[in-house]
Amino acid sequence: MRSIRTAIAIGFAILLGVGQARSGEFDSILRWRNIGPYRGGRTRGICGVPSQPNVFYMAPVNGGVFKSIDYGRTWQPIFDDQPTASIGAIAVSISNPNVVYAGSGEGLHRPDLSVDDGIYKSTDAGKTWIHLGLRDGQQIPQLAVDPKNPDRVFVAVAGHPYGPNEERGVYRSLDGGKTFEKVLYRDENVGASDVQIDPSNPQIVYAALWESREAPWENGVFNGDGGGIFKSIDGGKTWGQLNKGLPGNIVQANIAIAPSAPKTLFAAVRTKTIAKLYRSDDGGETWNGTTDDPRPGLGIGGGDLPVVRFDPKNSQIVYSASIVCWKSTDGGKTWDGWRGAPGGDDYQNIWINPNNPDIILLGSDQGAIVTVNGGKTWSSWYNQPTAQLYHVSADNSFPYQLYSGQQESGSVGIKSRGDEGRITFRDWRPVAAEEYGYVVANPLDPDIIIGGKLTCFDRRTGQAQNILPVPVQTEDFRMLRTEPVVFSPLDPHLLFFAGNTLWQTRDHGDHWEKISPDLSRPNYELPTSIGKYKNDATKQAHRRGVIYTVAPSPLDANRIWCGTDDGLIHLTTDSGKTWSNVTPPNISAWQKISLIEAGHFAANTAYAAVNTLRIDVLRPHIFATHDSGKTWTEIVNGIPAGQIINAVREDPERKGLLFAGAEKGVYLSFNDGANWESLRLNLPPTSVRDLIVKNDDLVVATHGRGF
Repeated sequence: MRSIRTAIAIGFAILLGVGQARSGEFDSILRWRNIGPYRGGRTRGICGVPSQPNVFYMAPVNGGVFKSIDYGRTWQPIFDDQPTASIGAIAVSISNPNVVYAGSGEGLHRPDLSVDDGIYKSTDAGKTWIHLGLRDGQQIPQLAVDPKNPDRVFVAVAGHPYGPNEERGVYRSLDGGKTFEKVLYRDENVGASDVQIDPSNPQIVYAALWESREAPWENGVFNGDGGGIFKSIDGGKTWGQLNKGLPGNIVQANIAIAPSAPKTLFAAVRTKTIAKLYRSDDGGETWNGTTDDPRPGLGIGGGDLPVVRFDPKNSQIVYSASIVCWKSTDGGKTWDGWRGAPGGDDYQNIWINPNNPDIILLGSDQGAIVTVNGGKTWSSWYNQPTAQLYHVSADNSFPYQLYSGQQESGSVGIKSRGDEGRITFRDWRPVAAEEYGYVVANPLDPDIIIGGKLTCFDRRTGQAQNILPVPVQTEDFRMLRTEPVVFSPLDPHLLFFAGNTLWQTRDHGDHWEKISPDLSRPNYELPTSIGKYKNDATKQAHRRGVIYTVAPSPLDANRIWCGTDDGLIHLTTDSGKTWSNVTPPNISAWQKISLIEAGHFAANTAYAAVNTLRIDVLRPHIFATHDSGKTWTEIVNGIPAGQIINAVREDPERKGLLFAGAEKGVYLSFNDGANWESLRLNLPPTSVRDLIVKNDDLVVATHGRGF
């Protein structure tokens, strides 16, 4: 295999020969190879084709769009040449199955979300796509296509998850997406969560508004009572809110219409204090709570509201996709677990073929699965390379193995190449870490694996033990999802772990030493993106930041860089005895220091990737220092304005060669960041959360398409 450096050197010579970079220069030299794991990731957007019962579409929230023509036995990506992989909704026209609409932005609120740029359409069953509009919607949780007219489509736009914006609410197009008109809107803080068309009378449309925003800090949320359920009887021109029997302070709702009895509706409704199911049998004029059983109305762990669907032939049979998928056969009075582990697989969506209710497609946090016999048997979710990974590390075995936490599914260790000419199910295993963040192998013993929050796993015995330095979280010891776990590049016995403070161990966590104070901001100004929720934010605004990245120097054992998720960079040059705040002056509170790379050729050099999505700013930020943080230079020339940077790495052998991982691809620089060029090649446009150079290979961890 040609090494990454050899190929880049050839490519660089080509570039020098033509005088300037051109898109696609590296295409004939370099290709990305998917490593897996082949275990599905969070999937919200799903649909089937009623007239083609073998055909299904699924849209993993950061994996693009996939299509199956064999009842889910195999899935093929059909969206990888597009500029985004973040998809929240997908819908097929019943009257013309060649027409498919996809709404970008994953349509869910959670700390690891991705956003994107509006509506896409295919008129040839997914072979080719065009972009339509609603570029500033960022999050689209639902689409509804008129069953008799493929050009008439409604779009629920949730809007910016981290700030106010006008392009929210429900939109309608009557010309196949050439133009959109806003038909239901409250204000710049209230988006839409759902829209449904009555299959018996397309002039009747139901929609739900949603008022919720993510805080700049992890696990913070601002909910408002501007949501609600609405109905139009004139094709979406005018709307009336449905109130009778419903709470008056709705945050969010999801709606279902019974195809066999269209006046029968179900709604999953969330207020600031409860989540509950309601039923109406008069077209929404009046509503009643259906059950005292709280389970089918509970939100999934990330706060996602259940999706409810009716059996198309029997309005007494109802499903609720929630922590498990529940089923009721008495109109919602009683419920039984229908599909899912007792601990919860977290089901996101359900599609039932209107012509044959035994054919069902389920979307879950582990991918998409199909049944053709009413749930007796299912297709597999171990055939979908849509894992959401946070970081990547490699051990020193041969072939080397890669490690990470996989969102929704624990952890993974996988061989970089298989023993049988391909990577198979036998080439990867969980490694006993949590689903978030870092997992690393001991540099001297690849069978000892440490990760999550926080376990030490011995692959030989299959046993793991908790090795957290402090057994219980307190105000003095805080952790979030993706806490750094990093071995020293100079001392293979030395391991670092960070919460709000930095710790080190030399014996796999049997004994720990704290080597930093709390490096987060003791106080801070609230970002302006919070807007009207300032009072809520003030109540939440205690000290809550954590160390998000740790970078020990590969040249100086005493030098360690740390960056926090609330926008600070600190440096120690004496192994943690003293720390200096070296934050660039133009970095403000809650600009997340996503990753720091310590220089490989000069100890006073470092690079910092800064992610500003959580303050509602979509632009790239990479900073470089060559004087131990006294001064910093922003180095993003050539990276498009809409990109968000998650990682930056320096090639350990070629000075000046940098790589950056972005929300929609990979970039490289030959001249220490003065100019950047795309290295996307055949990589799907999924979120690249981390990347490393291992031997002669470049490896990326994506948050939607695995390694």
